[in-house]
Amino acid sequence: MTPRTPEAAAAPQHVSRADAVGELYRRHAVGLVRIALLLVGDQASAEDVVHEAFLGLYRNWPTLNDYSRLVGYLRVAVVNGSRGVLRARKRAWLLPVRHDPPVWSAEAAAMATEERREVLAAMARLPRRQREVLVLRYYAELADTEIASVLGVSRGTVVSTASRALSVLARQVQEEEL
Repeated sequence: MTPRTPEAAAAPQHVSRADAVGELYRRHAVGLVRIALLLVGDQASAEDVVHEAFLGLYRNWPTLNDYSRLVGYLRVAVVNGSRGVLRARKRAWLLPVRHDPPVWSAEAAAMATEERREVLAAMARLPRRQREVLVLRYYAELADTEIASVLGVSRGTVVSTASRALSVLARQVQEEEL
């Protein structure tokens, strides 16, 4: 039996680029959008980030040589795309015309419990790297070595960043309860 997706194949010459990327999209887009949503804070931007990641994969398909790492490539692209969105927002914030800061979507807020909203609000106040580490560890359920690879840092940096982030989150949530 031949593999259906490029992530399972060493050299998928029998699978067209569009079919392979489409299959990856069907399997991984929802999870990647959720990761991006936790990083950028709104559904539309998260979907844009993920679509750009898949578009980049499609464009660079002819240059790929390790099809077993495509999901990892997409994760890195989503994290980097999320960083770009946040940088653009920061630049816009520095302009004389002030815009409202990004907020969690009304749909997401309505679905979440009050406690969860508090945690999400506290996460939104974390520095970018701490937020990325927590999202990749607890939402995407990546191992510390995988997180280090996605973010381009050492495993020790991931561990210490996660520890600091959890301490800050606990302190912020406790302060809100008082």
